[in-house]
Amino acid sequence: MDYEIVIGLEVHCQLLTETKIFCGCSTNFGNPPNENTCPVCTGMPGALPVLNRKVVDFAVRAGLATNCDITQSSIFARKNYFYPDLPKGYQISQFELPVCVGGYLDIEVEGEQKRIGITRIHMEEDAGKLVHPEHEYGVSFVDYNRACVPLIEIVSEPDMRGAAEAVAYLKAMRNIMVYLEVCDGNMEEGSFRCDANISLRRWGAPEFGTRAELKNMNSFRNVQRAIEYEVERQRDILDGGGSVVQETRLWNVDRGISISMRGKEDAHDYRYFPDPDLLPIVIEDAWIDEVRENLPELPVARHQRFVADYGIPVVDADVLTADHNVADYFEAVVKLYAQPKAIANWIMVELMKFLNDDKISITKCPVTPQGLAELLGLIEDGTISGKIGKQVFAQMYSSADNDPRQIVENQGLAQMSDTGELISMVDEVLAASPDKVKEYQGGKTKMLGFFVGQIMKKSKGQANPQMVNELIKERIG
Repeated sequence: MDYEIVIGLEVHCQLLTETKIFCGCSTNFGNPPNENTCPVCTGMPGALPVLNRKVVDFAVRAGLATNCDITQSSIFARKNYFYPDLPKGYQISQFELPVCVGGYLDIEVEGEQKRIGITRIHMEEDAGKLVHPEHEYGVSFVDYNRACVPLIEIVSEPDMRGAAEAVAYLKAMRNIMVYLEVCDGNMEEGSFRCDANISLRRWGAPEFGTRAELKNMNSFRNVQRAIEYEVERQRDILDGGGSVVQETRLWNVDRGISISMRGKEDAHDYRYFPDPDLLPIVIEDAWIDEVRENLPELPVARHQRFVADYGIPVVDADVLTADHNVADYFEAVVKLYAQPKAIANWIMVELMKFLNDDKISITKCPVTPQGLAELLGLIEDGTISGKIGKQVFAQMYSSADNDPRQIVENQGLAQMSDTGELISMVDEVLAASPDKVKEYQGGKTKMLGFFVGQIMKKSKGQANPQMVNELIKERIG
């Protein structure tokens, strides 16, 4: 028997604030354990939280970008549960009155558009982190640096019907949050992570099946693998006449399986109640309007504009707009050198190869937009060939010298365009290969490539290939 897959995602975004949500401690990742802590974020008696206004700004920003309504009067609640990484014994979150409600996000899967509903976006504090040393069995340490770090949780409707849709939604959401500059989107460090609620129901059944929640998925690939595994696990149980248990399961990346962690709680198990230490949050129209006016151009709109205004293929726009810093770099070069397709090719092929090898962002790229524009101009006006251009680009990237013209002059890389000098080379190559000249004259026109290659080799890549082609045809035509 086959089933309909039902998936909802809970996406957690760590916000790019300098300090935590309820105290002045740093949010910097990678500091020594328990360095970014104080009495507030470690739950000391008598320590009182004070809300970071920037967190509300970012939450409203995320809500507007995902078509949500902004709740103008919302409250924080205490979510009560015990875990060693939760020093207060409760988490400050939102429940009945979240800051954003009723939004949606449009995704595309295999050419088909689909709208995924967003139930809510709420603000909350993160928990600490348990560290389990490999060589100390039975011992765990607690690092509270992450405790009280600000999060927004984006809860979708159960509108996704397969792993591909879930991954497409997650990628689209990540792009938006990074474009908004509210989250860095780093899944490996846990600043962008999701839990997946998965259930199966018989086709046509009015009610959803029992859901299991999957955690510990730190990449898009692992999200897809985990969902596909869980779907098959539940299908096997139902086909065998059993019942799926409502529970939380951990995804084991190395083994490629999910493992039961604990029974899945419902909202009433957490005994939510309004936090008595925090006042209600009042968000006035002027505040919302100010945030809306400062929203950046979002990924979908930018993608459409790149295709329409620059005439580049959709696949190029996919790559260039996936990272807003790459899109900014592209547009900075276009302003200086109005050949969008040529620029797109160089960024996607040459530049990204270097960045990927060094594992750095384009924001740290040694080649400036002005440098790349000047290099492409040298290729276009025939000063250097495309092949030499790649050589110059590599030097620009690996050295402090961003002036391509200076590199060309210093190293004598300018393209040979002197007719007399090129004729001498052509005649020399033709004289050395009389049999191939006869083949060309007999109709084997592919020999032209051989001759050009020999001349380019002889000139160390500096001969003007267009002139070389014309001269060869003249000499043996």
